[in-house]
Amino acid sequence: MTTTSKRKIFNDPIYGFISIPSEIVFDLIEHRYLQRLRRIAQLGLTNIVYSGANHTRFQHTLGAMHLMSRAIEVIRSKGFEITDEEATGATIAILLHDIGHGPFSHTLEYSLVEGVNHESISALFMKRLNEEFDGELSLAIDIFKGNYHKKYLHQLVSSQLDVDRLDYLKRDSFFTGVSEGVIGSERIIKMLSVADGELAVEAKGIYSIEKFLVARRLMYWQVYLHKTVLAAENLLTKILKRAKDLAAENIDLFASPALKKFLYQSHSSEDFQSDPKLLDEFARLDDFDIMGAIKVWCDHEDFVLSKLCCMLINRTLLKVEIQKDEFDRDIIAEKQKEIATKWKLSDNEASYFVFSNEVVNRAYSQKTDSINILHKNGEVMDIANDADLLNISMLSDPVKKYFLCYPKNA
Repeated sequence: MTTTSKRKIFNDPIYGFISIPSEIVFDLIEHRYLQRLRRIAQLGLTNIVYSGANHTRFQHTLGAMHLMSRAIEVIRSKGFEITDEEATGATIAILLHDIGHGPFSHTLEYSLVEGVNHESISALFMKRLNEEFDGELSLAIDIFKGNYHKKYLHQLVSSQLDVDRLDYLKRDSFFTGVSEGVIGSERIIKMLSVADGELAVEAKGIYSIEKFLVARRLMYWQVYLHKTVLAAENLLTKILKRAKDLAAENIDLFASPALKKFLYQSHSSEDFQSDPKLLDEFARLDDFDIMGAIKVWCDHEDFVLSKLCCMLINRTLLKVEIQKDEFDRDIIAEKQKEIATKWKLSDNEASYFVFSNEVVNRAYSQKTDSINILHKNGEVMDIANDADLLNISMLSDPVKKYFLCYPKNA
């Protein structure tokens, strides 16, 4: 019998060579649940604007795992005890933090499974894996949920300065080519410490944190909430909505078996809890199920579904207007009426092509867990009150904008 070494390395375009820290981490990476993330885009349809943004949730997961290992090394070097079991638990928690994402990541959240977010599904996957691995993930689950007594381990997984954000800002900046998102993740990690049981950053790293928060704000407007990305991703959600509406009328739609299950049936959080097979069905879904169906739906006899799908496939996207104030309802109604008349649609059908919504950008929130700055005298201050830049405190104020989508030349 041959044995395979589990001390593998990955060559990551951001960090270079990444080592797998333990055998159980290797086994989890090899698991079909995690391998599925290779087929889920990290940034939804952002590649419709930034052509290089084709990286996946799998790549981000490995990057976050690597940064977790580095953070644990740094904190240990400053005299804080983290046992091997705790280190493995924190590493597994970050490795699996995104495992519950559905096709196209955040874009279709709540579209296929209403009222169930990806964090809840991640927790279900972790529970299932814990059963398969005979309870070896119990500590990781406690850290993931914030139930473990060392709060800073959970904060490394999920907070306003977690290794998740440190990786995705740098990775998304790299693959989109948007240099405003470049952050000094290595410098920030070297400055990490613990104060009163919570994650903190040494005061000499404050400028790196300021840049991190500003980069986050800029990346949201320039990449994640780019108006053309909004047009594409809202088009995708409208396609799924129309498909589910048709499915509710028992109209035949081409779909893979897994996609068909979620199109023709509604599933709640309770359904996932009571039906173990449902999680496996969800695990079979990825971007290819959606795009394969959309290509076929371009020729569907339903005009609305066909038109929406062709617009996305051919990148003839809806026009987008963005402003600080809500759009006048009369203007929206007038544009819907124009489309209804032009394409001979009902008011409901026209609403698939003309619609308004809002987006919110908040780089930092003082109301949730803060980013703590640790001074040499032991004093701990919130970054918003300690930063040199006056606009850091302003970044905690959410910026809301409204957008209106409608067909071009309508």
